[in-house]
Amino acid sequence: MTVIHVIDAFTRTPGQGNRAGVVLEAEGLSSSEMQAIAGFAGFSETAFVLPAQGKDHDLQVRYFTPSAEVPICGHATVAAHFLRARMLGLPDYRVRALTGAGVLPVRAAEGGADMQVEMTQGAVVHGPVLEAADRKELLAALGIGEAELVQGLPVQVVSTGHSKVMVPLRHRATVDRLEPDLPRLAALSKRISCNGYFPFAAERADGSLETHGRMFAPAIGIAEDPVTGNANGPAGAYLLAQGLLPDVPLQTYAGHQGRAMGRPGTVFVTLDQTGSSLSVRVSGHAVEAGTLTFPAARPHSG
Repeated sequence: MTVIHVIDAFTRTPGQGNRAGVVLEAEGLSSSEMQAIAGFAGFSETAFVLPAQGKDHDLQVRYFTPSAEVPICGHATVAAHFLRARMLGLPDYRVRALTGAGVLPVRAAEGGADMQVEMTQGAVVHGPVLEAADRKELLAALGIGEAELVQGLPVQVVSTGHSKVMVPLRHRATVDRLEPDLPRLAALSKRISCNGYFPFAAERADGSLETHGRMFAPAIGIAEDPVTGNANGPAGAYLLAQGLLPDVPLQTYAGHQGRAMGRPGTVFVTLDQTGSSLSVRVSGHAVEAGTLTFPAARPHSG
Protein backbone atom coordinates (compact mmCIF):
# COMPACT_ATOMS: atom_id res chain seq x y z
CA MET A 1 0.00 0.00 0.00
CA THR A 2 1.39 3.40 -1.01
CA VAL A 3 0.59 6.59 0.90
CA ILE A 4 -0.09 9.61 -1.30
CA HIS A 5 0.16 12.90 0.57
CA VAL A 6 -2.26 15.53 -0.75
CA ILE A 7 -0.78 19.04 -0.80
CA ASP A 8 -2.28 22.31 -2.03
CA ALA A 9 0.53 24.46 -3.45
CA PHE A 10 0.79 28.20 -4.09
CA THR A 11 -1.72 28.89 -1.33
CA ARG A 12 -2.05 28.83 2.46
CA THR A 13 -5.70 27.70 2.29
CA PRO A 14 -6.77 24.05 1.86
CA GLY A 15 -8.93 23.64 -1.22
CA GLN A 16 -7.29 26.53 -3.08
CA GLY A 17 -4.15 26.76 -5.19
CA ASN A 18 -3.00 23.70 -7.13
CA ARG A 19 -3.36 20.23 -5.62
CA ALA A 20 -0.56 17.69 -6.05
CA GLY A 21 0.09 14.21 -4.83
CA VAL A 22 3.42 13.40 -3.17
CA VAL A 23 4.85 9.93 -2.59
CA LEU A 24 7.82 10.39 -0.29
CA GLU A 25 9.39 6.92 -0.40
CA ALA A 26 9.05 5.83 -4.01
CA GLU A 27 12.13 3.61 -4.16
CA GLY A 28 11.21 0.25 -5.66
CA LEU A 29 8.25 1.56 -7.66
CA SER A 30 8.45 0.98 -11.42
CA SER A 31 7.52 3.63 -13.94
CA SER A 32 4.27 1.83 -14.70
CA GLU A 33 3.43 1.66 -11.00
CA MET A 34 4.10 5.39 -10.60
CA GLN A 35 1.87 6.06 -13.58
CA ALA A 36 -0.91 3.93 -12.08
CA ILE A 37 -0.63 5.77 -8.74
CA ALA A 38 -0.77 9.15 -10.48
CA GLY A 39 -3.82 8.04 -12.44
CA PHE A 40 -5.51 6.86 -9.26
CA ALA A 41 -4.73 10.14 -7.44
CA GLY A 42 -6.16 12.09 -10.38
CA PHE A 43 -4.26 15.32 -9.70
CA SER A 44 -2.63 17.24 -12.53
CA GLU A 45 0.72 15.96 -11.22
CA THR A 46 1.99 13.57 -8.58
CA ALA A 47 5.63 13.77 -7.43
CA PHE A 48 7.65 10.68 -6.49
CA VAL A 49 10.68 11.21 -4.27
CA LEU A 50 13.56 8.77 -4.87
CA PRO A 51 17.13 8.36 -3.58
CA ALA A 52 19.94 10.20 -5.33
CA GLN A 53 21.29 8.63 -8.51
CA GLY A 54 24.70 10.32 -8.31
CA LYS A 55 26.95 12.64 -6.32
CA ASP A 56 25.84 15.90 -7.93
CA HIS A 57 22.41 15.88 -6.24
CA ASP A 58 20.73 14.92 -2.97
CA LEU A 59 17.58 13.19 -4.23
CA GLN A 60 15.56 12.53 -7.37
CA VAL A 61 11.97 13.58 -8.07
CA ARG A 62 9.87 12.20 -10.93
CA TYR A 63 6.57 13.73 -11.99
CA PHE A 64 3.51 12.07 -13.53
CA THR A 65 0.24 13.48 -14.80
CA PRO A 66 -2.71 11.03 -14.88
CA SER A 67 -1.56 9.95 -18.35
CA ALA A 68 2.17 10.68 -18.82
CA GLU A 69 5.50 11.41 -17.15
CA VAL A 70 6.64 15.03 -17.45
CA PRO A 71 10.16 16.41 -16.86
CA ILE A 72 9.33 18.96 -14.16
CA CYS A 73 6.33 20.48 -12.39
CA GLY A 74 6.38 23.67 -10.35
CA HIS A 75 3.46 23.10 -7.99
CA ALA A 76 4.37 19.45 -7.34
CA THR A 77 7.95 20.55 -6.58
CA VAL A 78 6.67 23.09 -4.06
CA ALA A 79 4.38 20.41 -2.61
CA ALA A 80 7.05 17.71 -2.32
CA HIS A 81 9.70 19.88 -0.68
CA PHE A 82 7.21 21.65 1.59
CA LEU A 83 6.21 18.23 2.90
CA ARG A 84 9.81 17.01 3.28
CA ALA A 85 10.87 20.18 5.09
CA ARG A 86 7.89 19.90 7.45
CA MET A 87 8.47 16.21 8.18
CA LEU A 88 12.21 16.66 8.66
CA GLY A 89 11.66 19.71 10.89
CA LEU A 90 14.34 21.74 9.12
CA PRO A 91 14.16 25.54 9.59
CA ASP A 92 16.37 26.10 6.53
CA TYR A 93 15.92 23.32 4.00
CA ARG A 94 18.20 23.19 0.95
CA VAL A 95 18.55 20.35 -1.54
CA ARG A 96 19.74 19.69 -5.07
CA ALA A 97 16.99 17.72 -6.81
CA LEU A 98 17.51 15.64 -9.94
CA THR A 99 14.54 16.12 -12.29
CA GLY A 100 13.82 15.56 -15.95
CA ALA A 101 14.96 19.16 -16.47
CA GLY A 102 18.32 18.57 -14.78
CA VAL A 103 19.63 19.14 -11.25
CA LEU A 104 17.79 22.09 -9.74
CA PRO A 105 18.30 23.79 -6.35
CA VAL A 106 15.30 23.95 -4.01
CA ARG A 107 15.05 25.67 -0.67
CA ALA A 108 12.40 26.23 1.99
CA ALA A 109 12.69 29.00 4.53
CA GLU A 110 10.82 29.77 7.75
CA GLY A 111 8.36 27.39 9.31
CA GLY A 112 4.68 26.69 9.85
CA ALA A 113 2.18 28.58 7.71
CA ASP A 114 4.88 31.05 6.64
CA MET A 115 7.09 28.43 5.01
CA GLN A 116 7.80 29.36 1.41
CA VAL A 117 9.41 26.93 -1.03
CA GLU A 118 11.56 28.31 -3.84
CA MET A 119 12.80 26.33 -6.82
CA THR A 120 15.33 27.38 -9.41
CA GLN A 121 14.00 26.47 -12.83
CA GLY A 122 15.98 25.24 -15.82
CA ALA A 123 17.71 27.33 -18.45
CA VAL A 124 15.49 29.76 -20.31
CA VAL A 125 14.84 28.74 -23.90
CA HIS A 126 12.97 31.16 -26.15
CA GLY A 127 11.47 28.79 -28.68
CA PRO A 128 9.72 29.35 -31.98
CA VAL A 129 7.15 32.03 -32.60
CA LEU A 130 3.95 30.43 -33.88
CA GLU A 131 3.57 30.69 -37.62
CA ALA A 132 0.49 32.41 -39.02
CA ALA A 133 -1.53 29.22 -39.60
CA ASP A 134 -0.78 27.83 -36.14
CA ARG A 135 -1.47 31.17 -34.50
CA LYS A 136 -4.84 31.35 -36.28
CA GLU A 137 -5.69 27.81 -35.17
CA LEU A 138 -4.72 28.58 -31.56
CA LEU A 139 -6.89 31.68 -31.43
CA ALA A 140 -9.83 29.74 -32.89
CA ALA A 141 -9.34 26.98 -30.31
CA LEU A 142 -9.31 29.58 -27.52
CA GLY A 143 -12.38 31.30 -28.98
CA ILE A 144 -10.75 34.72 -29.30
CA GLY A 145 -9.63 37.02 -32.11
CA GLU A 146 -6.46 38.91 -32.98
CA ALA A 147 -7.86 42.09 -31.42
CA GLU A 148 -7.71 40.47 -27.97
CA LEU A 149 -3.97 39.87 -28.18
CA VAL A 150 -1.43 42.49 -27.11
CA GLN A 151 -0.40 43.96 -30.43
CA GLY A 152 3.27 43.72 -31.28
CA LEU A 153 4.01 40.79 -28.97
CA PRO A 154 4.69 37.29 -30.32
CA VAL A 155 2.73 34.16 -29.50
CA GLN A 156 5.79 32.13 -28.64
CA VAL A 157 6.96 28.88 -27.07
CA VAL A 158 9.15 29.57 -24.01
CA SER A 159 10.61 27.02 -21.60
CA THR A 160 12.38 26.83 -18.27
CA GLY A 161 12.26 23.03 -18.37
CA HIS A 162 8.72 22.26 -19.61
CA SER A 163 7.68 24.48 -22.49
CA LYS A 164 4.48 26.53 -22.73
CA VAL A 165 3.01 28.73 -25.45
CA MET A 166 2.89 32.33 -24.22
CA VAL A 167 -0.38 33.99 -25.29
CA PRO A 168 -0.35 37.68 -24.18
CA LEU A 169 -3.88 39.08 -23.84
CA ARG A 170 -4.88 42.71 -23.46
CA HIS A 171 -7.42 42.28 -20.68
CA ARG A 172 -7.79 40.13 -17.58
CA ALA A 173 -11.51 39.77 -18.33
CA THR A 174 -10.62 37.93 -21.56
CA VAL A 175 -8.47 35.50 -19.59
CA ASP A 176 -11.34 34.81 -17.20
CA ARG A 177 -13.95 34.09 -19.87
CA LEU A 178 -11.93 31.64 -22.00
CA GLU A 179 -13.72 28.39 -22.85
CA PRO A 180 -11.21 26.59 -25.06
CA ASP A 181 -11.86 23.76 -27.48
CA LEU A 182 -9.65 21.19 -25.73
CA PRO A 183 -9.50 18.53 -28.49
CA ARG A 184 -8.47 21.27 -30.90
CA LEU A 185 -5.70 22.44 -28.55
CA ALA A 186 -4.50 18.85 -28.12
CA ALA A 187 -4.33 18.39 -31.89
CA LEU A 188 -2.35 21.62 -32.26
CA SER A 189 0.10 20.45 -29.57
CA LYS A 190 1.13 17.53 -31.80
CA ARG A 191 1.86 19.93 -34.64
CA ILE A 192 3.89 22.47 -32.66
CA SER A 193 5.51 20.01 -30.20
CA CYS A 194 4.36 21.96 -27.15
CA ASN A 195 1.72 20.62 -24.80
CA GLY A 196 0.81 23.66 -22.69
CA TYR A 197 -0.82 27.02 -23.42
CA PHE A 198 -0.58 30.02 -21.08
CA PRO A 199 -2.95 32.87 -21.98
CA PHE A 200 -2.28 35.72 -19.55
CA ALA A 201 -2.73 39.43 -19.00
CA ALA A 202 -0.17 41.71 -17.36
CA GLU A 203 -1.42 44.71 -15.42
CA ARG A 204 -0.13 47.25 -12.94
CA ALA A 205 -1.24 47.18 -9.31
CA ASP A 206 0.04 50.02 -7.13
CA GLY A 207 2.79 50.60 -9.66
CA SER A 208 3.96 46.98 -9.72
CA LEU A 209 3.35 44.53 -12.53
CA GLU A 210 1.26 41.43 -11.82
CA THR A 211 -0.01 38.75 -14.17
CA HIS A 212 -3.29 36.84 -14.31
CA GLY A 213 -3.22 33.65 -16.34
CA ARG A 214 -4.66 30.24 -17.08
CA MET A 215 -2.95 27.09 -18.34
CA PHE A 216 -4.41 24.41 -20.60
CA ALA A 217 -2.58 21.18 -21.49
CA PRO A 218 -5.15 18.67 -22.78
CA ALA A 219 -2.53 16.77 -24.79
CA ILE A 220 -1.13 15.37 -21.51
CA GLY A 221 -4.45 14.92 -19.74
CA ILE A 222 -4.70 18.34 -18.08
CA ALA A 223 -7.82 20.21 -19.21
CA GLU A 224 -6.83 23.16 -17.03
CA ASP A 225 -4.19 23.46 -14.34
CA PRO A 226 -5.10 25.79 -11.45
CA VAL A 227 -1.69 27.37 -10.66
CA THR A 228 1.39 26.52 -12.72
CA GLY A 229 5.01 27.25 -11.86
CA ASN A 230 6.20 25.99 -15.24
CA ALA A 231 3.99 28.55 -16.98
CA ASN A 232 4.56 31.55 -14.73
CA GLY A 233 8.36 31.09 -14.72
CA PRO A 234 8.79 31.24 -18.51
CA ALA A 235 6.19 34.03 -18.62
CA GLY A 236 8.58 36.11 -16.53
CA ALA A 237 11.44 35.43 -18.95
CA TYR A 238 9.13 36.31 -21.86
CA LEU A 239 8.02 39.60 -20.27
CA LEU A 240 11.63 40.56 -19.61
CA ALA A 241 12.69 39.74 -23.16
CA GLN A 242 9.79 41.78 -24.56
CA GLY A 243 10.70 44.84 -22.48
CA LEU A 244 7.60 44.72 -20.26
CA LEU A 245 9.70 44.32 -17.12
CA PRO A 246 12.63 46.56 -16.16
CA ASP A 247 16.09 45.34 -17.11
CA VAL A 248 17.42 45.25 -13.54
CA PRO A 249 19.67 42.73 -11.74
CA LEU A 250 16.98 41.26 -9.49
CA GLN A 251 13.19 41.52 -9.33
CA THR A 252 10.17 39.57 -8.12
CA TYR A 253 6.54 39.89 -9.11
CA ALA A 254 3.31 38.00 -8.41
CA GLY A 255 1.63 35.71 -10.94
CA HIS A 256 -2.01 34.95 -10.11
CA GLN A 257 -3.88 31.97 -11.46
CA GLY A 258 -6.79 29.65 -10.65
CA ARG A 259 -9.55 32.21 -10.08
CA ALA A 260 -11.67 30.89 -12.97
CA MET A 261 -11.56 27.42 -11.39
CA GLY A 262 -12.38 28.59 -7.88
CA ARG A 263 -8.83 27.64 -6.77
CA PRO A 264 -6.94 30.92 -6.64
CA GLY A 265 -3.23 30.88 -5.94
CA THR A 266 -0.10 32.98 -6.38
CA VAL A 267 3.32 32.18 -7.79
CA PHE A 268 6.14 34.57 -6.94
CA VAL A 269 8.43 34.85 -9.96
CA THR A 270 12.01 36.00 -9.39
CA LEU A 271 14.22 37.04 -12.31
CA ASP A 272 17.89 37.09 -11.33
CA GLN A 273 20.43 38.62 -13.72
CA THR A 274 23.23 38.99 -11.18
CA GLY A 275 25.14 36.05 -12.69
CA SER A 276 26.33 35.34 -16.21
CA SER A 277 22.84 34.45 -17.46
CA LEU A 278 19.21 34.90 -16.47
CA SER A 279 18.08 32.63 -13.63
CA VAL A 280 14.34 32.12 -13.07
CA ARG A 281 13.03 31.08 -9.68
CA VAL A 282 9.45 30.45 -8.62
CA SER A 283 8.21 30.23 -5.06
CA GLY A 284 5.05 29.85 -3.07
CA HIS A 285 3.35 28.59 0.05
CA ALA A 286 1.68 25.23 0.55
CA VAL A 287 -0.65 23.44 2.96
CA GLU A 288 -1.41 19.79 3.73
CA ALA A 289 -4.86 18.57 2.66
CA GLY A 290 -4.93 14.91 3.70
CA THR A 291 -3.73 11.55 2.37
CA LEU A 292 -4.84 8.82 -0.02
CA THR A 293 -3.77 5.17 -0.17
CA PHE A 294 -3.09 3.08 -3.26
CA PRO A 295 -4.60 0.66 -3.79
CA ALA A 296 -7.62 2.11 -2.02
CA ALA A 297 -8.34 0.43 1.28
CA ARG A 298 -11.24 -1.99 1.00
CA PRO A 299 -14.02 -1.92 3.58
CA HIS A 300 -14.02 -4.71 6.14
CA SER A 301 -16.62 -7.39 5.45
CA GLY A 302 -19.31 -7.65 8.09
